[in-house]
Amino acid sequence: MGRLARLLAAIVFSAASVHAAAAGEDTTPAGCRIAFDMGSSGIRAGATGSERTAKREFDALAVLWAGNGPAALAPPSISALRELPKEAQFDARCPAVGGGFSAWRLALQQDAKGLVETLALIHAESGVAVLVMPADREGAYGYFAARQILGRQLTTTHVVDIGGGSLQIAGEKRSFAMPLGQKSWHRLLCEQLRDTTEVPCQLQPMDERDLTRARALIAVRVAGAGLPRETTLTAISRPVSRGVLPAVRRLTAPAGEPRTSLRHRELQAAIAQLAPLDLAATAARTGAAASHAAYLFSDLLLVDGLTRLAADAELQVAEASFSNVPGLLADDQAYAWHGRYACYLQRLAETGIAAIASDPAACPPDQAR
Repeated sequence: MGRLARLLAAIVFSAASVHAAAAGEDTTPAGCRIAFDMGSSGIRAGATGSERTAKREFDALAVLWAGNGPAALAPPSISALRELPKEAQFDARCPAVGGGFSAWRLALQQDAKGLVETLALIHAESGVAVLVMPADREGAYGYFAARQILGRQLTTTHVVDIGGGSLQIAGEKRSFAMPLGQKSWHRLLCEQLRDTTEVPCQLQPMDERDLTRARALIAVRVAGAGLPRETTLTAISRPVSRGVLPAVRRLTAPAGEPRTSLRHRELQAAIAQLAPLDLAATAARTGAAASHAAYLFSDLLLVDGLTRLAADAELQVAEASFSNVPGLLADDQAYAWHGRYACYLQRLAETGIAAIASDPAACPPDQAR
């Protein structure tokens, strides 16, 4: 029996053991769910009926960019998936599902077979069914969370969520997603402008030729968004609310003027001021912490490119903490895979990322396999 077959068998055995332990009586609280937002920089846990959350920092993108492969994701993931529910005091009887986002999509591209084996091992060791989520589904989760948290304060047609590995422009009916997160966009600039894969790299100073090439890169990659002409945007992620907005405000806004939006002309003015500077001077001019300053200029270029997609050439900015947990908790199809996870992994191996959208009801439950 091969390694993957043994791991799939472990999934079936684990599910059957839980079923038998219940002695025919389902003791799981009705409607309870545990969700893990497994992003490029960490894992966040949440649960239905609980306001508590728990988070573990874990740079999954760095692991994959270093060439270590999907198997290297297993130990820190298993540790977090086991410990975070205990820290937040979630009910251990609730079904637990993880959403694997940008880093896990990259792992699928790099080594699909290795990732399937890794996911089977993670499930066998933690009981969590980790699903590799398409970018458009992640975008829908972002819009769901924004509507929940902002309510009437959300006045735009779409939200912009800049993660570590991916960028989502998400609306109620249409979403656009690309691997243009804070780290992946910065890395692309490092490769194209500085001929290095080191992240972060020294992008500044930038001359006009560099700026032209950078703007062309972002323009080409967002050209396929196909957003309606009337699209308006609210940026909901910290690279914008905690990085770009305060920097632009400090560089371009009159003293004391409150700002909750970013205009295209102001972004261009800020870029013009910072382009000739090195990292130390950028940090001093903007007041950014060293950890933020390393990515600030590439963030400015990315946000500048995004304002070109908005009908009013402006991005609203929301001050709130978002995650994919609320959207995942509300995703009935995702939780339908919890008891049919061996079948999901088989489909992932056969059809790739589209496996999540297939019908779980067509699969026998794990304990019956």
